Amino acid sequence: SAAFSPDGQHVVTASLDMTTKLWNVVAGKCLHTLQGHEGKVTSAAFSPDGQHVVTASLDMTTKLWNVVAGKCLHTLQGHEGKVTSAAFSPD
Repeated sequence: SAAFSPDGQHVVTASLDMTTKLWNVVAGKCLHTLQGHEGKVTSAAFSPDGQHVVTASLDMTTKLWNVVAGKCLHTLQGHEGKVTSAAFSPD
């Protein structure tokens, strides 16, 4: 999956290579490669303020990332199966 940031300046892409990439749309450059999932990443989405990204993975986890630092803030565990989608609430 892929999603644009709320300001349209960045795009986040989820990949079967177990990473998520954060891109600068204007420059066409990768800003961060978000690594830490142990399975294919199936979904990625920006928070409404554009400061965070949430990812879902076939490793049965969801991760919350800081966009500026490119670091994982939290790993949400507890699913007994593959996680195929993740999203933020609009508020």
